[in-house]
Amino acid sequence: MIKIGMMIGDRYEILEKIGTGGMSDVYKAKCHKLNRFVAVKVLKQEFSENANFVSKFRTEAQAAAGLMHPNIVNVYDVGEENGIYYIVMELVEGITLKKYIEKKARLSYKEAVSIAIQVSMGIEAAHNNHIIHRDIKPQNIIISRDGKVKVTDFGIAKAATSNTITSNVMGSVHYTSPEQARGGYSDEKSDVYSLGITMFEMLTGRVPFNGETTVAIAIKHIQEEMPSPKEFVPEIPDSVEGIVLKCCQKSPDRRYQNMQEVIGDLKQSLMYPDENFVVQNDPDLEGGTRTITPSDMEQIKRRTTYKENYEYEEHEEHVEQKENKEMMRLRSDVDEFYEDETEEGDDYDYNPKMERVTTFLALIGGVVICVIVIVLVINVFDAQGSNVNSDNSSGPIITSEPTAGPSVSDEAKYVKMPDLKDKSVEDARNELTNVYGLKSEVIYEESDTVAVGMVISTNISAGSDVEEGSTVIITASAGPQAFPVPDVLELSYEEAYGRLTQEGFVVTRAEGYSDDVEKGYVISQVPSAETRVAKGTNITVTVSIGKERVWVPKLIGMSEQDGTIAAIEAGLQIGSVAQVYNSEFEEGLICYQSYSQGSYVEPGSALDIKVSKGPEDTPQPQVTYRFNGSIMAPTAEEAPDYVAGTEISITLIADDGMVLLDTKTSSFPQAANYYGMKAAAGTITMSYTVTTGGTTSTDPVTGETITVPGMTEPRSFTRRVEFTPE
Repeated sequence: MIKIGMMIGDRYEILEKIGTGGMSDVYKAKCHKLNRFVAVKVLKQEFSENANFVSKFRTEAQAAAGLMHPNIVNVYDVGEENGIYYIVMELVEGITLKKYIEKKARLSYKEAVSIAIQVSMGIEAAHNNHIIHRDIKPQNIIISRDGKVKVTDFGIAKAATSNTITSNVMGSVHYTSPEQARGGYSDEKSDVYSLGITMFEMLTGRVPFNGETTVAIAIKHIQEEMPSPKEFVPEIPDSVEGIVLKCCQKSPDRRYQNMQEVIGDLKQSLMYPDENFVVQNDPDLEGGTRTITPSDMEQIKRRTTYKENYEYEEHEEHVEQKENKEMMRLRSDVDEFYEDETEEGDDYDYNPKMERVTTFLALIGGVVICVIVIVLVINVFDAQGSNVNSDNSSGPIITSEPTAGPSVSDEAKYVKMPDLKDKSVEDARNELTNVYGLKSEVIYEESDTVAVGMVISTNISAGSDVEEGSTVIITASAGPQAFPVPDVLELSYEEAYGRLTQEGFVVTRAEGYSDDVEKGYVISQVPSAETRVAKGTNITVTVSIGKERVWVPKLIGMSEQDGTIAAIEAGLQIGSVAQVYNSEFEEGLICYQSYSQGSYVEPGSALDIKVSKGPEDTPQPQVTYRFNGSIMAPTAEEAPDYVAGTEISITLIADDGMVLLDTKTSSFPQAANYYGMKAAAGTITMSYTVTTGGTTSTDPVTGETITVPGMTEPRSFTRRVEFTPE
């Protein structure tokens, strides 16, 4: 477990906890090798115990460490120590975009677009390095104090989405793309979708889809139409609305295909906010003939005029070089020809440009007529052969109603109902529509065995004859049945464990300091009370280990002033200060401290120090001793009734009577570093208490139950330790 003051990787000193998330806790630390402050993100216990997750986490975090960009929180290091997996990252002083939105309720479109541009530039840099974030959301975007926007959590997101992690842990279901909600393949366009949802929240102060459970929200991402942000804030410009809606298309092919396109439209929206320049992708129509509307023609003219004016004014010589010389000569000859005809007095008003337009339209008309004729011929042949099917046909089997039906011309067509079980809802509906000519409706029900979004059954059994155009009712899985998590706050760990396991949940214990909650009682729980999750979900309860204790720094060797400052920064006070002769330390340097470096004491404890006066005038040769080691927990031989976690009083007294250590703790090992001792050995005394079991009996006369409570009894033992000559 991470503790304040401990060292990780022999270089990162943990200073304070600055944040927590679904998968990790974040600490401020100091890198002693490079003398800079960093952020250390430590995986929570439930993820550290998952070997598959840890493997993916390492791979992705190492890949993310190669990213260096002004709009990305850079990763410096990845490591593991004693089962603690951590990432060392750039420390950004600021707040998350989520908190910024909550503070301002909603952002102006200019501010939202400016933030979105910086976020997009960071994501683009990652995409260029073949890294997909997969968890873009306001919580993973940090705004620094100088206004710089940075994206964080690259690498950890992919490792998370590669494992089965509940949405309440991820906290991302509001921003997840439809393909991620279905558990399908995700790519750069998944980040585009999540960016669009983030922009929606910046502009409106709310997310587009909400629901009672994470499953319900995920289904809305898959099925429901994306609302326009202008429904909530009408003054949002048309161009910004168009960008958000294009980012949030259900089909990835209809979204922006890369971040460069997003950045281009975002920058243009700052210059021309009210213009509708966003082009909506429609793969189904891109290959077909489309009628040019008057608005399209006007836009083409406007763009052409702008382009010609721009090229003429800025690049006149370049334009002349790009023109085809032969075409220019031909146009010149034609123009001269008709100018001569006009000068000779011909009254016929002939326009060569109109002639070319007319010729072009005639050719288009001819092509359209040919296409219509071909389609009619194909339909005639299809009608003649519609009742003949080959057994080896790969398409649906068409049959006719066998008896007493309508006439041949009105006869209904039937197809064999396909087996849709274990297919995704999207694939099943596409197959029914495109291959079999059937309509479909979807209803969802909770299932503990079928994955979310997969087909459970249909109202028409596979292989049955069904009339073309009929509607098939598809029953799909909405995921495991959800149950509310009990509230176990401020219960003892034993009570909380019993209540949660009785309800069918798995319990993971974590520990933390608390000034308000008694030791052994629950401080917090994740997921929180009343959150609806599936049975078997892991519930992490954090149990109080009492008031926070601070780590004692090393003051020996410092000046009195520097040592005092170091003690105060660590949350301690300087107690008595004695001046003593010491030949090992120069005059003015601290040569003794009453609590050893690395031990833990209560905040505000007084630390006695001794300051060297230098060597005596007539120094006498004297042997001194030191003790550098760790005090381990009681063994079964020393304390058979000791229970791990019980608070123990520890004293270490040298044989000459000097008290080297006097503290209380419940965690081991305890660091011990002492110097300049005159005695060659000392004694460690450990004291603790145990509670003996009470008794329960029944009065034979009255039948009353008599309970005698257990007794608290003290226990103690000693150890001898030998010191090392200096």
